[in-house]
Amino acid sequence: MCVCVCVCVSVIQACLLCLLRGSVALPLNCADESSSPVPCTSISQDKLLDRVTQHAEFIYRITEERAPIFEHILLLIGVHLATLFQCKVIEVAWMYSFPSDMRLLHYMLILAQSWVEPLTYLQSSLKNNDHAPDTLVSQLKWVSDKLTRLEQGVVLLISMEGGAAPPPAALQQALSEPQLGVPDSIFHEYNSLMCLKKDAHKMETLLKLLKCRQTDRLSCTL
Repeated sequence: MCVCVCVCVSVIQACLLCLLRGSVALPLNCADESSSPVPCTSISQDKLLDRVTQHAEFIYRITEERAPIFEHILLLIGVHLATLFQCKVIEVAWMYSFPSDMRLLHYMLILAQSWVEPLTYLQSSLKNNDHAPDTLVSQLKWVSDKLTRLEQGVVLLISMEGGAAPPPAALQQALSEPQLGVPDSIFHEYNSLMCLKKDAHKMETLLKLLKCRQTDRLSCTL
């Protein structure tokens, strides 16, 4: 009986890792900003959470640093920034049926996946925008890579917690509306960047909450 259970657990873990690797284009690794690639499958849950948090911090930092470029352009043409900042709020009712930590991980996965297509569109739009510096385009490509690695890490954290990916129907419902801003190109680009910044900060905060719960669960709040 013991042998059978061990084999079943190994098969399930292998299937989860195969699904994870098949769902993303980049190789799965959990390196930080200053180290060489480290396979996520050989890293502890604590270290993996640190790496995923670093990815969220990086995405937030880059979007925060790049936003003034658009703000300067928009102010020059007399646009009030307060009228542009319109973000879709993702609400998933089914996530409240999961244990608290699992619920947060599932929500972060949905947030990350909701930005895959919009970020690709934003990169394409900026390439055709004469106002956008080349460094911004290259930085967003880097942000896209970090988002993919963040998604990978969250999926693996879910599997380490003994859970599975969110139900496909729920994901489809959450991702049915893209993260689009106002229609005009420069407005849309600024709005998308600000919404990505907002969601990256949200993911960073939730990841730090999960980290806090590992050491002092009762005192950790948002």
